[in-house]
Amino acid sequence: MASDITAREHPAGSVLSLRGATLRFDRRTLWQGLDLDVAPGEFIAVLGANGSGKTSLLRAILGRQPLSAGEALVAGEPVTAGNPRIGYVPQQKLADEGTPLRARDLVGLGIDGGKWGFWPSRSKRARVDRLLADVGATAYANVPVSTLSGGEQQRLRIGQALASDPRLLLADEPLASLDLSNQSAVSELIDRHRHERGFGVLFVTHDVNPVLSIVDRVLYLAGGRFRIGTPDEVLRSDVLSALYGSPVDVVHARGRIIVVGTPDSGHAPHDEHHDAGHEEVCDHNPEDAEAVAL
Repeated sequence: MASDITAREHPAGSVLSLRGATLRFDRRTLWQGLDLDVAPGEFIAVLGANGSGKTSLLRAILGRQPLSAGEALVAGEPVTAGNPRIGYVPQQKLADEGTPLRARDLVGLGIDGGKWGFWPSRSKRARVDRLLADVGATAYANVPVSTLSGGEQQRLRIGQALASDPRLLLADEPLASLDLSNQSAVSELIDRHRHERGFGVLFVTHDVNPVLSIVDRVLYLAGGRFRIGTPDEVLRSDVLSALYGSPVDVVHARGRIIVVGTPDSGHAPHDEHHDAGHEEVCDHNPEDAEAVAL
């Protein structure tokens, strides 16, 4: 990771600190010069079109994708793969039918990865029981994961992500494919634990409305550039128009934010396969003039 940045430029106490972070693939720049500090307990929504680099940002923080330039620190230390200070909720993939893995087994993987057997220790069982209770999943602790609803499975993934008592929680489209009730439940669950445990949150989403009431700041990625600020500072017609370089209208209607006329970012690079297949904000042509919930 190329960097000439010193640790003195990163504020003490940040759970995540990026300085000059840049990511390129061949001739394409996903984002560059990104400076971002996430405070303990802060909730930041990451927005942008398909291929804008949202999932790649999480991969870089997880140590799975090296930055092209700049520096990233987690809890004051350079990023490394498998960092226990980071909890990760990946994009949801429902368990295959017939999978014998139980709810408690899935949560238990967050404690010791794949190193579990048929007779886990008493201490591990107690930890799993506490995590299941923390995410409201005790009632189906011994039920096969494949028989659970999407919302129930997502609760388990949050429990798994909390197992290492992280300083930073990364969530990649955690509300995708969930109905409104489960979107609210999952959002409130993450919100409650970030306040109780004090971890920062980077929350990738294509629709900010389900979490608008709990978001502290927004990181908006578009066309190799970005904007950071409160929702009121970023989700504005003038700001998004400048970011995209074409007219964009932001409309507030019935407590929701609607964005009209955002250009398509184009095809995602090979590493953005996690974003593929999801309809995201800005994923249409400006000529369509279609209103999209942001």
